[in-house]
Amino acid sequence: MKSVVSREAGKLLCRYNTAQRASISLCRRTTGYLTPGPHSRKNFHSTPSLKVVKPYLLADIGEGITECQVIQWFVKPGARVEQFDPICEVQSDKASVEITSRFDGVIKKLYYEPDDMAKVGKPLVDIDIQGEISEDDAALLNGKTEDVAEPPTSPDAEQIVEVGSNDTKAVPIPSPSSLPSQTTIEHPSGQPEVRKQPGKFATLAVPAVRHLVKELKLNIEDIEGTGKDGRVTKEDVYNFAQKLKEKAAATTPATAPAPAPAPIPVGEDYVKPLTPVQNGMFKQMTRSLSIPHFLYSDSVDITALNALRKKFNYGKEKGQRLTPLPFIIKAVSLSLQQFPMLNAHLDTTTNPDKPQMVIKAQHNIGIAVDSPSGLLVPVIKNVHSHSIESLAAEIARLSRLGREGKLTNADLSGATFTVSNIGSIGGAAVSPVIVSPQVGILGVGKARVVPAFGEHGELVKKEECVFSWSADHRVIDGAMAARCAESVRGFLENIENMLVRLR
Repeated sequence: MKSVVSREAGKLLCRYNTAQRASISLCRRTTGYLTPGPHSRKNFHSTPSLKVVKPYLLADIGEGITECQVIQWFVKPGARVEQFDPICEVQSDKASVEITSRFDGVIKKLYYEPDDMAKVGKPLVDIDIQGEISEDDAALLNGKTEDVAEPPTSPDAEQIVEVGSNDTKAVPIPSPSSLPSQTTIEHPSGQPEVRKQPGKFATLAVPAVRHLVKELKLNIEDIEGTGKDGRVTKEDVYNFAQKLKEKAAATTPATAPAPAPAPIPVGEDYVKPLTPVQNGMFKQMTRSLSIPHFLYSDSVDITALNALRKKFNYGKEKGQRLTPLPFIIKAVSLSLQQFPMLNAHLDTTTNPDKPQMVIKAQHNIGIAVDSPSGLLVPVIKNVHSHSIESLAAEIARLSRLGREGKLTNADLSGATFTVSNIGSIGGAAVSPVIVSPQVGILGVGKARVVPAFGEHGELVKKEECVFSWSADHRVIDGAMAARCAESVRGFLENIENMLVRLR
């Protein structure tokens, strides 16, 4: 009897489950959703809201750089940007890099101020990829501030936009640093003077200029730049400060006694942080001074070289004239073919217990350039395949980019030997510091006219300059460095010997 009852109960339960599954299947086919019920195993769920405010991260720019200095912002909060539009320009310890946008949208937040150090991998800006620029922001960016409400000063008032399927959008908060496109200044004669909006690169200046602006307590956006693309130079800062002083003197009544000058503290200390270029030089020279240097110097007669240059430069424009530097670099390259151990890198990291020399096949010679931001060493690649004329053109190109702060990481990396032409500034003998992992460097002093004796004992004029060599004495002995130096001197004093070896 119990078995019959059990079989009947099992049949009823099976029929109930079959009906339940059929009902669920029908509901899914007709509505696409599962109707909740007392026996339903699944419930409704909602799609999580999509974040449309994208934090734009500072990407790795190579060479082991972990932070960069923000030089210039090209956007403001509330501005509309498109893909590949420039956002800002940053300065590493080697070169300046322009950062462009990866998204189309509206700028919501800037994480750094100019001169701040931005960390690699951290957000630079927030971009609302689904937002549109509001009428208030458009009026603010165009300089119409009459109808724009005062922005809140509390940092808690900043809105973070997160929208779901309804795409609800918030009005961006304008930045307090937003300025009208033009300002009116009362001229001493009574007529208003209209100042135009500064150009795109008006506030882009080297750290030395920005420090001078801070010392004089001026606003760099008020200064009209005369440099490339409207950049502000030191002369622009001094001229602007002088004009302000003259205007203040003109508005002072003639009968009023001249105010006593405020006492200026003499010898007061102040803190000046290292610039990115100085920071990179600090790290490099700290490593380099652990190298035992071997110094060798000698005077080189460049009378014949200068006579050849004068013949070539006769009648040519200034930008096409040859200097002694391309001849010196070519002579160094020819000598490195005879002494390849000096064109090498010392590898002490692969196996610290067994250091090894990596002899470089290419002659990539770095040249020291004195730029407004500090000492830079751009690299001339494949010197052995260059002519004297093409070397001169490459030196001029790299020097121009260095002065403008536009050298890239590719221009500053890969050197196998370095030539420092300190003679362009002054000085005779120098003690150049090796740039690791290189094993040699040449310092060239200033050329001087000295008295000397000719072949028959007569007194003649001779042009000389001192060449100072430094070599890594751990792997380069003094005899090898001296022989390479003598080879370079021989090429430059007998210039025809070098010319017949050129390819």
